[in-house]
Amino acid sequence: MGTSVTISAATDQDAEQILKLQYLCYQSEAALYDDYGIEPLTQTLDALRAELAEGCVVVARLGGEVVGSVRGTVDADGTAKIAKLIVHPRMQRHGLGGRLLDAVERRLADERSAKRYRLFTGHRSEVSLRLYRSHGYVPVGTAPRTRALTEVTLEKELVPAGVSVAGA
Repeated sequence: MGTSVTISAATDQDAEQILKLQYLCYQSEAALYDDYGIEPLTQTLDALRAELAEGCVVVARLGGEVVGSVRGTVDADGTAKIAKLIVHPRMQRHGLGGRLLDAVERRLADERSAKRYRLFTGHRSEVSLRLYRSHGYVPVGTAPRTRALTEVTLEKELVPAGVSVAGA
């Protein structure tokens, strides 16, 4: 391939590429739930720029192209909310989603004192559910959002460096 994928903090200059990639990536989710009015497909560039300014946004780049992204925030009790993990369809199934998830978790812990991680996905989003479970997330709740969508909440506690995990 010649060029390797790099992962780094997003900048305001990445906003348009992230928004276009988000629109592409969420088409399959919209089809899965027959709902093309979902927030990732209706988000504005200004709203995304606000997330870039306030949250922790990480991108994966292949050369100059943004091919993946993920966002996170941390609330007052130390719970990091991770959202909108996206990987370009041609780059999926090569571990990039897991690398992005690891990168945003590290940044949220190091820079924003996260103590635990929480994320959400749809009940039919098996690829996402598998990825999250493989990274230590466990389902902690469900909530109906629409007639077709039940949102699954998954969480993971931060394990401090040097602490061994039983069974690991």
